[in-house]
Amino acid sequence: MTDIHPDVQAALDAARELRHKIADLREKIDGIRARRPSPSGAVIPEIDAMGRLVGLYLAPGTVDRFESDELIAEIISAIRESTADAARQYEQLMDRDPWAEEPEAEPAAATAEQKS
Repeated sequence: MTDIHPDVQAALDAARELRHKIADLREKIDGIRARRPSPSGAVIPEIDAMGRLVGLYLAPGTVDRFESDELIAEIISAIRESTADAARQYEQLMDRDPWAEEPEAEPAAATAEQKS
């Protein structure tokens, strides 16, 4: 059995650690969700970090309450706000040093936005 050279072992260890850090960062990105209601509050989309619509809630009676163009405006407005919020959350995450040993404390506003 041959021993691995210390430099090779150090490189393997660094690669393993980097894989774990990348997986952790990916998990944080996957956890980003934005749910900003429409002006009336009747429409709430769910947008992920990549700007994809992953859910859409319409309050009961919403379709009957609005004319077609009004409903479209409600949906589009809520999607735009949620997409912008998800992008802000993503940018905040990426602006931090993802490789820092100790995670930086998140501002209260960012934490509240991420949970909404």
